[in-house]
Amino acid sequence: MSETRTPPSSLPPRRGPAEVGARTPPGPRDETRPPGELRREPAREQPGRDEPVREEAREETTARPARATRARPLSPIVPGSTVTGHALVAVVAIMTFLAALTVGTVASVRTLASGWTAEISREVTIQIKPADGLDIEAALARATQVTRSTPGVAAARPLAAAETAKLLEPWLGAGIDVTNLPVPRLIVVTLASNAEPAAIQALKASLAAQVPSASLDDHRQWSARLSSTARAVVVMGLGVLALVSAATILSVVFATRAAVAAGRPIVEVLHFVGARDSFIAAEFQQHFLTIGLKGGAIGGGAAMALFFALTALPIWLGGGAGGQPTDTLVGGMTLDLRGYGGIFGVAVLVALVTSATSRITVLRTLRSIN
Repeated sequence: MSETRTPPSSLPPRRGPAEVGARTPPGPRDETRPPGELRREPAREQPGRDEPVREEAREETTARPARATRARPLSPIVPGSTVTGHALVAVVAIMTFLAALTVGTVASVRTLASGWTAEISREVTIQIKPADGLDIEAALARATQVTRSTPGVAAARPLAAAETAKLLEPWLGAGIDVTNLPVPRLIVVTLASNAEPAAIQALKASLAAQVPSASLDDHRQWSARLSSTARAVVVMGLGVLALVSAATILSVVFATRAAVAAGRPIVEVLHFVGARDSFIAAEFQQHFLTIGLKGGAIGGGAAMALFFALTALPIWLGGGAGGQPTDTLVGGMTLDLRGYGGIFGVAVLVALVTSATSRITVLRTLRSIN
């Protein structure tokens, strides 16, 4: 069996120790690399080519937090749009509407009563009762002459028989001849604007001396009753306004406590890191002031619209005679500029009460945390 041998000329030349040492220079051994693992040389950076890439990456990294900061607005301590906030706006609007309705009604009644009292105080009525052997027409003329000659009297007008019959139509019906009935004759007397109370006493004395059958009625009893009724309405309105204010304050107190309880962790963190109580209370105060302004605007605007409709609709629909509002038992119900100003003041007052109540409640809660 022949053995195949490689000719010595085809074998690679044997390297000497000098060549091996020059080829693989000794170096420090990498203790962290396990034996048998190939050593990877780091990629060499090409100067000039990677610098724009690194600059672009650095700019993008620097601009990323700035973009994130601009895109994320600062959130308030008290959330603005919550179910509790919307419910409180509705409650404040209802309370403001009731308070404004009370103020408007009281202002209207007071204005009406003041006007009617002024008219009554400037007018008096002379009544001549028929009697046996009395010429009522002569007595009527004589009383009119005496009244017109009295100082402080602006006008004196005797009512004709037809006018007297018209006054009795609601009780006796129309078309009744009152000449055969013992119906008194009337004289309507209008006092001057600068007339003093002594003018009425002087007129009474003159009539008693010259026309004994004449009697003077100064409507003092009706004026006193009307004034007392107006005062009672004002007192009732103030009582209703006080109840509505108390209900509004209680609602704001409960809503503020609920908001503080919902954000208590945030409030405690702010408190413990050094935030002043006034700063935390101001955040809640601003939130509830906004709620009070919204509710006050809604409730006050609704009350103003209601009073404007009550005044204008009868005229537009033709309910008032002569282009005037439909009269009530004591006259036309209207609201002047002072009444609308009172409604506006109530809306602003409700907003301020809401803001002040929330601030006081938050400060008390922060004292309990301390």
